[in-house]
Amino acid sequence: MKVFLNQLFDYNFYCNKQLIEHCEQMSQVPEKSIWLFSHILNTHHRWNAKLMNKKAEYDLFQIHQISDWADIHYENQRNSFEITTNTTDFDRRVDYENEEGRLFSNTVQDILFHIINHSTHHRGQMSTDFRNNDIEPIPFDFVLYKR
Repeated sequence: MKVFLNQLFDYNFYCNKQLIEHCEQMSQVPEKSIWLFSHILNTHHRWNAKLMNKKAEYDLFQIHQISDWADIHYENQRNSFEITTNTTDFDRRVDYENEEGRLFSNTVQDILFHIINHSTHHRGQMSTDFRNNDIEPIPFDFVLYKR
């Protein structure tokens, strides 16, 4: 499980890094895409914080400057690798409250996979937003990454 999750986090890191570099070169990034990518970063950070028993530093929908994206993304990745490296039981349940204060419990494995899946979902939304603004989106297919 550890090897597979690390591979998925590598893929996630690669895709987000490509997107960050692309946006840094653009003269105008659509506002919705800035909101979506900030949310990707915030969510990744917040789940890492839950898994590391730390207080989250970012609000769920906090907007970040594009110039800050790479640093936040790198820190998220570093923390996720620390989690996967130090986890001995991926089936361990983690109890947490959602944004509305409701209690839930999921396994470490479920939470780590959710981080990846959540990022993929919102990158897809960003690709649609790019197309709607006459910007060619970046291909993020997993098989392309693996080639």
